[in-house]
Amino acid sequence: MKRKTTIRVLPLLGTLWLLASAGQVFPQETAGETLQLSRTPCTRPAFLHCPDQDCTGDRVINPGPEVEMNSRRTYFLDYPCDLKPGEEVTFVLSLHGGGSYANWQRHYFPILDFVDQYRLVVATPSSPTQVWTDVDDPYLRDIVDSVLERIGKENVKAFWLAGHSQGGMTSRRIVCSDFFADKVDGFLSLSGGRLGGSPGRVDFGFRPTRPAGGAATADAPRPSFQIVEPTCDFSFVFTTGQLEMDEKGLPEKSEWAEKYQCGPQSEPREVVDTKAGYVFDTRRQDPPTPAWGRLPRPGTAHVTSYPSCAGGRVVADVVRIDKGHTEGLEPNVTEELVKLMVGAPGGKLRGRETTGG
Repeated sequence: MKRKTTIRVLPLLGTLWLLASAGQVFPQETAGETLQLSRTPCTRPAFLHCPDQDCTGDRVINPGPEVEMNSRRTYFLDYPCDLKPGEEVTFVLSLHGGGSYANWQRHYFPILDFVDQYRLVVATPSSPTQVWTDVDDPYLRDIVDSVLERIGKENVKAFWLAGHSQGGMTSRRIVCSDFFADKVDGFLSLSGGRLGGSPGRVDFGFRPTRPAGGAATADAPRPSFQIVEPTCDFSFVFTTGQLEMDEKGLPEKSEWAEKYQCGPQSEPREVVDTKAGYVFDTRRQDPPTPAWGRLPRPGTAHVTSYPSCAGGRVVADVVRIDKGHTEGLEPNVTEELVKLMVGAPGGKLRGRETTGG
């Protein structure tokens, strides 16, 4: 009964907040001279943050409290609570996979835990159909415009797209579009396909379908659109579960690395996690399908990179050993991905690209 009540109340609260906030001047600074980017207070732990385990279904399906005013659709916006006006940040637009939700994505790739340390602003939107199509493109563009207006383009040292599964495919589709090509400095694909040559995929053993209400996630049937190799310039990081790939594993070369005259692939560097991730797919555990993903647990990841890329760009692969498609990322491997992102060059939004570091 409590779960049903929560699901019904949240949309009502969102509607009341929208009516109350429409037409108001957005607050830019608090009394303590910190920048307030959201209409809701910035708190720690962050709004609707999952516990370390047993995150409830009504929480993971939440689409967020922030209202995009043109579409009236909502999203999450995470940022440092002590953010100062004029401070440099890295901006990330993080897209969930097909059949998933914004708050599930927020905890599958829990970059929200690192916004203070690495000075990140992270927008996590939600598709009402749980599958991204070109119908959602104006909504995504309007979120970016709205956030950039609040931060100031001149204060964004780098802008990254990140997407899990179909969200990664969508990021790949839009990254070189007219709107994003001159803004995006990097793309992080979370089991969403590898630029420059993808590894073979295993058969998950079932046809993914949309989840019933309250399920954590399951990839929905993907919309049909042509996958093309992007032609604009940006850094690229790919991560995948080892069990998603066929026996050939990760390719030893990358055409994306060759594009930037990078050096040969480095030897794998190991990242060990003793703490589990937050979320998983609750629907596929009886019995579990290892390639799709089991329960959250500690793990090890292998990080390989292509050094000395032109312009300081970052090209890297991260393989999560003995993990599948839907097991939420652990904290240390998440931080490793964040380090790769903030270490890459940026500056497109300022009209000048800078080297990484």
